Amino acid sequence: MGYYFQLLRWNKPSGRLILLIPAGWSLWLNPAAPPSLFIFGIIILGGLFVSGAGCIANDIWDRKFDKKVIRTKERPLANGNVSLKNAWILLILMLFFSLFIVLAIPAESRNLCLLLATLSLPFILLYPSAKRWFKFPQLILSICWGFSVLIPWAASESSFAGGGPLLFCWLATIFWTFGFDTVYAMADEVDDKVIGLNSSAISLGKKSIQTVSFCYFLTCLFLALAAFKANLGLIYWPFWLVSTLGMQREVLLLNSRPQGIKTSGLHFSNQVRIGSLLLLGMVLSKLI
Repeated sequence: MGYYFQLLRWNKPSGRLILLIPAGWSLWLNPAAPPSLFIFGIIILGGLFVSGAGCIANDIWDRKFDKKVIRTKERPLANGNVSLKNAWILLILMLFFSLFIVLAIPAESRNLCLLLATLSLPFILLYPSAKRWFKFPQLILSICWGFSVLIPWAASESSFAGGGPLLFCWLATIFWTFGFDTVYAMADEVDDKVIGLNSSAISLGKKSIQTVSFCYFLTCLFLALAAFKANLGLIYWPFWLVSTLGMQREVLLLNSRPQGIKTSGLHFSNQVRIGSLLLLGMVLSKLI
């Protein structure tokens, strides 16, 4: 059972949280905030199932390459602890559970959420192959992450009405994801070059860190605009300021730390903390 948890990445909560955080932003910037416990629960379950499906699809696509990369060579498919057949079965189960979650959404929101979920599926399943044919595969992942903003909003609001905060939240998520996943790709840069795979870290080269800094600047700018349009209270802004400074601090630290798995992993974990801090500010602004 442990190997299947590893295949789903459920043994690494930071990877699930970094998907659920933008979903939380969307729910708390929504005019219907605070969300009902039911909507909150199904968004969490849906995020777990969809992210699990994406991780399995990634490992199926990359099972041969993963054996040659230091960071991924011990993944269950790469080292043979899970068979390809069982991985496909688990992928189908995760997609089925994801569909069940969408169908459980209240009727007034169900059709829009089902449409969005259907539109997201090609991006989720094809993203792992993008590193073979696209110079910036992290952009495809960013689009996948964007659906984690659109679907919770649609589930709460039944439409894209009042979508000013939604647009800015979606843009913030796109740039945030591109930024942190570019840093994550730096850990594999040497191996990817040898194998012949693409990544934004390779394509941007020496401009990678500068680009990440700009992405984080845009993330915080768009979240500020989203908060303004959503009429968040004054309590949100100290959280926003600390998070804005924190993101740029993390970029500066990339210049002083040795490039590798440990540095990329630490940066990733700290982005989870910063994203959570922004979410906490939104929650308190709505509740107090």
